[in-house]
This record gives sequence, structure tokens and C-alpha cells, in this order.
Amino acid sequence: MTAELDYDLTPDQWEALKTMRRPVSERRTVRASAVQQLLALRLADDIDGAPVLTPLGRKVLIRGSSSLLDLVA
Repeated sequence: MTAELDYDLTPDQWEALKTMRRPVSERRTVRASAVQQLLALRLADDIDGAPVLTPLGRKVLIRGSSSLLDLVA
């Protein structure tokens, strides 16, 4: 990964990022603390009271997908 996209996220933060890909009506509950941390990292933004991925958050999620597969294996 490039330094710009190299984030050492916790499993809760990864789950929150993955959940934010879905439309708000289809999302499951995520930990509020994980969302707050993603907001602070500018990987998410709060729009109309709901967290959404920022362009940087999408890039981090896509780039980190292969490392997430390593955790499952």
C-alpha cells in the first residue's frame, strides 16, 4: 500500500467501512466509537446524521480488501 492509504484500522473500523458501502436503509448497526474514529481520520463524513464513505475512505477500503482476506484465511 502507499503511505497515503496505509491505515492500521481495527476490525471494528473495517466493519464500519464495509457497512458504509450499503445504502442507509440496508445498513446494520456499527459501533459508534469506530464511526467516530473514521470521521476523525476523514475516511467517513456525517451527512444528514448518517456516516458515509469519503473518496479517501473508498480507496482505503478497496486497497485494504486484500489484507482483509489474509485475516480470514
